[in-house]
Amino acid sequence: MAAHNTISKEVFDFLKQLEKNNNKEWFEANKKIFKKHETAVKGFYEAVKDKLNHHDEIEKMKMFRIYRDVRFSKDKTPYKTHFGGSFSRLGSHLRGGYYLHLKPGGSFLATGFWDPNKEDLFRIRKELEMDASEFREVIGQKSLKSIWGDLKGDTVKTAPKGFDREHPDIDLIKHKQYVFVRDLTDKEVLSDSFLEEVDQSYRAIRPYFDLMSDVLTTNLNGESIL
Repeated sequence: MAAHNTISKEVFDFLKQLEKNNNKEWFEANKKIFKKHETAVKGFYEAVKDKLNHHDEIEKMKMFRIYRDVRFSKDKTPYKTHFGGSFSRLGSHLRGGYYLHLKPGGSFLATGFWDPNKEDLFRIRKELEMDASEFREVIGQKSLKSIWGDLKGDTVKTAPKGFDREHPDIDLIKHKQYVFVRDLTDKEVLSDSFLEEVDQSYRAIRPYFDLMSDVLTTNLNGESIL
């Protein structure tokens, strides 16, 4: 798979057409064009992976299929109108993940912990319950915040079971996801510098990943659990 350093306007033009013609007949008639764009976009994801591997260790890149699972959805349109891909870090000692979503008028980068298992979620919350100062310091760094903004993710309404709703750091503890999202304009995505912009954004999240990897590979006494 050859790496592609840019996303072409034709990719977005195709996705716009797909949104207007989200049916099997149109898609099958245009499948060769889709395959060409899919290959080019996959090449861009490969280029992102190559960039990441200069400052991180990526185990795999996964580009998601265009076909929607409509079994439990009220929306029965058969195709996604975006491209999405994720990058998994290597091994049990490197935690966190990267995601890139390409959609006309709705592109974004995401990073962090969007579906932690219950053991990891409990460990994060216990760390924050004990002392959230380092966590707040890391996510408040100008180099991170200027690119990623504030911590995002779904939360429980008041407090998780077993945690004090009056805890001074309950705003962090009640998170179910610990993610950062950066919205992207079409102009940014289609620019010649987009690959570098993605890579610089992912670089900026590393202090957060380093902290969370340390938390999730140790117990509350700081002893390794690997």
